[in-house]
Amino acid sequence: MNVLILGATGRVGSQIVTYALHDRHHVTVLVRNPEKFQINNENLTIIQGNVLNKDDIVRAMHGIDVVISALNTDGTTTLSESMPLIIEAMENEGMKRIITIGTAGILQSRTTPNSLRYQSSESKQKSTRAAKEHHKVYDLLKQSTIEWTIVCPTYLPDGERLGEYRVERDFLPVDGVKINVSDTAEFTYKQIESNNYIKSRVGIAY
Repeated sequence: MNVLILGATGRVGSQIVTYALHDRHHVTVLVRNPEKFQINNENLTIIQGNVLNKDDIVRAMHGIDVVISALNTDGTTTLSESMPLIIEAMENEGMKRIITIGTAGILQSRTTPNSLRYQSSESKQKSTRAAKEHHKVYDLLKQSTIEWTIVCPTYLPDGERLGEYRVERDFLPVDGVKINVSDTAEFTYKQIESNNYIKSRVGIAY
């Protein structure tokens, strides 16, 4: 399978690249600084570019079967500004499948019906800026024709892959407080061959 990974230099994205190459998929990454990308593999194509540049996105999409976006908010609006370009390029190419990393803040609240977690007392985050960025992406994907899945981890420390975790459609698993980067990357990667969570958010936690 030809997989495009965005956000490939980040904590989650770089591990998704490793999982995909291990299974001998052909991986394309779009990165601003190729010299920062330390992986060498015959199945890896590195394209220098920016997710905010429409031409770069179109170039990276060529011949791709599935897109994984592990772009993070980083105190910017890159996430919400790039998603319309990604969706347009996918729809123009006739591509259907995207898996993105979101945040537990955009899952449904258990305590406040019709609200998302970041809009309710469930969220412990003092700042809602990142969640609002992810919420914009969620709304954009809902309005699109593509088959999306948003993986929504809670607190995301580094750590060894445990291989066991709980997932729940649209909600954070009850009493879930954290999920390691490695397990988040593994679950996200596995969705390229799964139809279990099409057009759904997925909460993930131990």
